[in-house]
Amino acid sequence: MDNINPDYRLNFPATRRNRDSIAAVLSNYISPNSLLLEIASGSGEHGVFFQKKFPSITWQTSDPKLVHRKSINSWIMHEGLYSKMPEPLDLDVEICPWSITNRLAALIKGIVCINMIHISPWSCTRSLFEESKKYLDQCNFLMLYGPFLRKEKQTSESNLNFDQSLKIQNPLWGLRNLEKVNDIAFKNGFKLDNVIDMPANNLSVIYRLK
Repeated sequence: MDNINPDYRLNFPATRRNRDSIAAVLSNYISPNSLLLEIASGSGEHGVFFQKKFPSITWQTSDPKLVHRKSINSWIMHEGLYSKMPEPLDLDVEICPWSITNRLAALIKGIVCINMIHISPWSCTRSLFEESKKYLDQCNFLMLYGPFLRKEKQTSESNLNFDQSLKIQNPLWGLRNLEKVNDIAFKNGFKLDNVIDMPANNLSVIYRLK
């Protein structure tokens, strides 16, 4: 990791707020000595936190934005994890096939995607499932975390306001209906394993291949 400058580190406030609750969910699904691939890792703060929280695993970050990958590398260096955590992958969820080597593909035991699908076009959600199925088997999992709309439950006012603010920023963004996400999952051979209520009106949604 040459020319890594700690000044590249970004700070996303939501990460500090939700990382412990997400880790509590992950602890029920990860297995020792496994590798987890995180899609759209952002600043890298989740990645280094989970790597320290679960030292027996390898947390592989990824992000399509150079500014985010620089931040991830800086966080890895800052936390002294450069001998454990690999550098982030330059991976755009919509560019298929994903730029993952055969060696790395053989190691992946889970895929985690935190707060991405509501700040990206719907096509990214489709690509996420279409590509993830290539790297997982029935023993592995795909985890989504974030705010959702649900047919059978009233949406909180805060989530409705958040949805509107996202659509103002970009008409292709917005909170996704969980049932529609499930439809995409089912079409790609996944089954819904668990839906876990999280703080601040978020959900952790776990899928496995059938």
